[in-house]
Amino acid sequence: MLYAAAAAGGAVAYVPFLTIILPVQATALAGDGALTLLAYAAFAGAFTASIANIGFGWASDVTRTRRPWIAAGMLLSCALMVLMPMARSGPMLVALIVVWQLGLNMMLAPLAAWAGDHVPNRQKGLLGGLMAFAPALGALAGIIVTAPALGFAGERHLIVAALVVLLVSPALLAARPKSIPTLLEPVRAASVTTTLRQRFGRPASRMWAARLLVQIAEASLFAFMLLWFRSVEPGFGENRAATIFTLVLSVAVVFTLAIGRWSDRANRPIAPLTICAALVALGLLAMAAANSLAWAVAAYAFFGLASSIFLALHSSQTLRVLPAPQHRGRDLGVFNLTNTIPSLVMPWLTLALVPDYGFDALFIVLAALAGMASLLLATMK
Repeated sequence: MLYAAAAAGGAVAYVPFLTIILPVQATALAGDGALTLLAYAAFAGAFTASIANIGFGWASDVTRTRRPWIAAGMLLSCALMVLMPMARSGPMLVALIVVWQLGLNMMLAPLAAWAGDHVPNRQKGLLGGLMAFAPALGALAGIIVTAPALGFAGERHLIVAALVVLLVSPALLAARPKSIPTLLEPVRAASVTTTLRQRFGRPASRMWAARLLVQIAEASLFAFMLLWFRSVEPGFGENRAATIFTLVLSVAVVFTLAIGRWSDRANRPIAPLTICAALVALGLLAMAAANSLAWAVAAYAFFGLASSIFLALHSSQTLRVLPAPQHRGRDLGVFNLTNTIPSLVMPWLTLALVPDYGFDALFIVLAALAGMASLLLATMK
């Protein structure tokens, strides 16, 4: 439970900032050029996160300790979050975001590996269910920081930093995870090559590719959900979109916990991922066919539930297929590329399809990608 709270703190550290606070700040700094500024910030942030996550994961492997890195990253990222309103120009804001991403991934990379060090395989499904709280609380934090009763826009950065410390600190201070030798015993150098060739080259690479394909679909909807709803019904409100997003993620927690526990008891870790990826594809096809707001909301809710369950369970079950415990942090950093690469690919895919062919064409392409993910997992040994 303490780890679940810390993982949720990791989501709170970036979800409200990237989805609400940063666009508002970019608009205040750049006016009509806000979209360009956000594009530069997103690209620089994703590039930095890709490298930093691998680097700090590797550093926590080398030092054989996670907790100090998590604590240092939490303090650094929160301090930079509080300093963010001091940016007086677009380049200064981008520079602060780059350094903030370094601190954020100093916290996130060892935090992800920490679970792999201490959660046995028989509880990986439960771990995935608990990790579903993270995006839900991240979305809820977005509602909290925009509540008029909690202060002005300039105080939002401070509120986010305080929430992160509140959620992450208990695990750092009070958690006493059990040592499980089978999860920590290094693979001998003589057998690492064989393991990488036989295991990392097959199940882990399929898990990586499947998550990337689903994440491209999820990232596209995350960024353009409001615009799509407005294409179905002009004037669709921002608050309605945020409410739907939060409700879907909250309901997903219940389903993910139940399915995760079932996968533990049945010893079927991959089956839920295969089914959810297929349901993601069906949800996207339903969205492509939507011709009314009610249909659009229902189709999005179906897609959102399936993708949220998939991503949460995938995060925990990935820990099963990593070949060498002594490189767990580094290898999870490589898996984190499935979260950052879509941020680089998604805008160009959307711009190539939506202006000429509409959102329907985009959803059909994304459905094909999700279907490929399901097929990769269904044929995995």
